[in-house]
Amino acid sequence: MQSQDFMSRKEASAYLNGRGFPVAVAALAKLACVGGGPEFHKFGRYPRYTAKALDMWASHRLSSALRSTSEVAK
Repeated sequence: MQSQDFMSRKEASAYLNGRGFPVAVAALAKLACVGGGPEFHKFGRYPRYTAKALDMWASHRLSSALRSTSEVAK
């Protein structure tokens, strides 16, 4: 296994918020249950996130660049 920095759910939320993606700790918890959230690893019963997985998840949620709010995001 590669050496990576793992973050708790609270740290992951703070990481995303610090980069302009407002995501609550509770939202990450819900997405971990129902799906659609960032990839995570389990350490015992504790979820652990990597910066790479959080960045990838956030970038996939962004729309393409728009010039007007009337444009349809595809």
